[in-house]
Amino acid sequence: MTIEQQLPKGWKIERLGDILQIQNGYAFKSIEFIKENPENIHIPLIRQSQLVGNIVDVSNCVFLNRKYLFDKQNYIVNKGDILIGMSGSIGKVSFYEEDYPALLNQRVGKLNLYDNDTFQKDFFAYLLISLESSIIQIAKGMGVQNISSKDIEQLKIPIPPLETQQAIVNKIESLFDEIDEGIGRLKTAAQQIQQYRQSLLKNAFSGELTKEWRSKHADTLPSEKELLAQIQTTREQHHAQQLADWQTAVSQWEQNGKEGKKPSKPKAPTQAVKFEENFADLPSEWGAIKINQVAEIFTGATPLKSNTNYYENGSIPWVTSGSLNNEFVDSADSFVTDLALKETNLKLLPKHTLLVAMYGEGKTRGKCSELLIEATTNQAIAGIVLNEKYPISRKFLKFYMFKNYADIRRQSSGGVQPNLNLSLVGNIIFPLPCLAEQTQIVAILESKLTACDQLAAELAKQLKQAELLKQAVLKAAFSGSLLDK
Repeated sequence: MTIEQQLPKGWKIERLGDILQIQNGYAFKSIEFIKENPENIHIPLIRQSQLVGNIVDVSNCVFLNRKYLFDKQNYIVNKGDILIGMSGSIGKVSFYEEDYPALLNQRVGKLNLYDNDTFQKDFFAYLLISLESSIIQIAKGMGVQNISSKDIEQLKIPIPPLETQQAIVNKIESLFDEIDEGIGRLKTAAQQIQQYRQSLLKNAFSGELTKEWRSKHADTLPSEKELLAQIQTTREQHHAQQLADWQTAVSQWEQNGKEGKKPSKPKAPTQAVKFEENFADLPSEWGAIKINQVAEIFTGATPLKSNTNYYENGSIPWVTSGSLNNEFVDSADSFVTDLALKETNLKLLPKHTLLVAMYGEGKTRGKCSELLIEATTNQAIAGIVLNEKYPISRKFLKFYMFKNYADIRRQSSGGVQPNLNLSLVGNIIFPLPCLAEQTQIVAILESKLTACDQLAAELAKQLKQAELLKQAVLKAAFSGSLLDK
């Protein structure tokens, strides 16, 4: 049985190019792009990045001078026009729904029907949406793929009578409205979960989350002064041990004929104090302290790539900042050798080191992860190694870094691409309740955030199912079975 024979009576197979033309956009020069349009006097330019979902998004577009409405009339986009991505967002179909005109950039196509009396434009828009995966498959090019209007126009498509086209469009839009209503509720719920997470973390580090617990244990909790004094004592003991180790290392260096660099004398610890200017509203029992007062902070290096002895048959994990988008790092994409560890500035970090991304575009910079393996890192990562003798919960500090992700990013320094550095990371101040309260806070956060994660995962699953349901609607529509349901 042929495809035609499988279709409902009155349907036929046609070449898309016999019904419509896909008009390519114009290669406007980037030097003429206008980034701001405060008085709405400029014209939006529709580029690939504006094809978001099935509605053209002009919220982040660039603009052009109004003269192009006269100079490039063939490239004007009006309300009701249907656009398709020809590069990057290949096959993405979007409806232009703004009340004002726009201009069409290169690598974005516009659907122009030859006969509006015989064919329904929206029918072909939904048809092309259903064919997005097929269009992607015939795209060409290495790296960024492209497709030509001619390639799309060669597609064979099922065409029902005009009356049926309209009925199918009406049915699709009715079902999509129902699905979109459900999607809207799911997205609202997801936003509410995120807001709850933020509120939970805020309350955790303001003392509000454990307010009741603290009142029940008021008689046994150390004061802020006692807490900081305990840390200071530990810091001085640690420094004394560092001095002893240093003296031993110097003696060994002298016995070896002063070969190599003389071991550096450890610096005396600064006084552990509460930073009132940052945390004036903390509970009276809490302190506040810098990371570098309770931890050692290291960074790594990138061994010379041309030296194969640093990488070939390497067994030591080497982590880059791209791995820090997850809460835990338990593997590495690259490995280095013992020679690399010996001859470069690499540092083998222990398990449970907290890693902070210091560089990175997008959302990477400021991300914090926990290392679950012994590993080295590149120079884009700060490794925070907490001293176990301090009354500091690693999980407590990690949750604080999660909560303050945006603030940490804002501390970045530099010009075009701002970065963090070891000093900035080390000088991050965090609130400090006693260890017992830290443990209580962590337990509450782990329980409630796990529930949030589970609910968010379920919502994401339902959102995916909703999108699959849309695809099923389109499949039924263009096989001729939708109107039977």
